[in-house]
Amino acid sequence: MIVRRRIRRLPLLALLLVLAACAPRQDTGGSPVSVLTRVPAADRAAAPDLSGSGLDGRAVRLADYRGKVVVLNVWASWCGPCRAEAPELSKAQQELAAKGVQVFGVDTDARRDKGRSFERAHGLVYPSLHDPGSRKLLRLPRGYAPQALPYTLFIDRDGKIAAKYLSPLTAADVRTIVRPLLAEKT
Repeated sequence: MIVRRRIRRLPLLALLLVLAACAPRQDTGGSPVSVLTRVPAADRAAAPDLSGSGLDGRAVRLADYRGKVVVLNVWASWCGPCRAEAPELSKAQQELAAKGVQVFGVDTDARRDKGRSFERAHGLVYPSLHDPGSRKLLRLPRGYAPQALPYTLFIDRDGKIAAKYLSPLTAADVRTIVRPLLAEKT
């Protein structure tokens, strides 16, 4: 009987873990953990060339945006904070495209139709690579694999990882983070 109760609680435990993964992180003292980590230019690792099929079925490649500052955002349709930040990322793309910024999404949904529905519902104006099971993300350098969603990497014009952000973004956050990257000489 005790075993049956524990088995019935497993779906609830799994749901709580998913919700915790999407929540903003806090340390034990109750203050927010730093969500932005910048990487000094000399210590930056190269971003892998993530490529494959986009949500529309067309080929997409991260390397096609070399020379631009890339906002690489990992998301899933079931993630509440991802839904909240999606319009903000579209806004940032529209505001910053002319300055050399490109938002590039990575949809981790198992089914492409879920990602396409998310894309339409939230008006995404940037490409998203479909990566079910996050297999392509396994190519990220050590220390840069996402642990929770949403998760964003900022890639400099040379194709190197310049920052990571561990919480939902606003368009203002994106502007603030990319400003020094746009000012860097290549």
